[in-house]
Amino acid sequence: MAGHGAPVLSVENAEDLRVAVVAAQWHTQVMDGLLNGAERALKELGITGATVVRVPGTFELPVAAQRLAERGYDAVVALGVVIRGGTPHFDYVCQAATAGLTEVSVRTGVPVGFGVLTCDNEEQAIDRAGLPGSAEDKGHEAVSAAVATAVTLRALA
Repeated sequence: MAGHGAPVLSVENAEDLRVAVVAAQWHTQVMDGLLNGAERALKELGITGATVVRVPGTFELPVAAQRLAERGYDAVVALGVVIRGGTPHFDYVCQAATAGLTEVSVRTGVPVGFGVLTCDNEEQAIDRAGLPGSAEDKGHEAVSAAVATAVTLRALA
């Protein structure tokens, strides 16, 4: 299980943070689960008024995350899913999204929660999407990680 050993994050004083979520549209069922998990995490953290932006696919996440980071958000969360097919497309999209989102975070200093599922098949994606019966809730985890990092960075300022 990929989630084995994940930390339990305790985040306090995050209510005033400005958070944006950018989500791909491919694989509707999985994306609905990721978005629901992200929204649940925001609510649990007391964050209201988060901005949600939809882009066509995972490849488009970095450019939207960059724009949001430049607009003064304290944290950006990127949600997407790429399922392996029979061509190298999977590898290119996964690498581009990962490198692009990392670059956004490092360049802007804004934490980017990485909620991009890179799965071999649809069953793996569903199992990580936070749907009823899923083993993991990566949308929730991505928000929690981004917000926890934003709180830590604010304390370092």
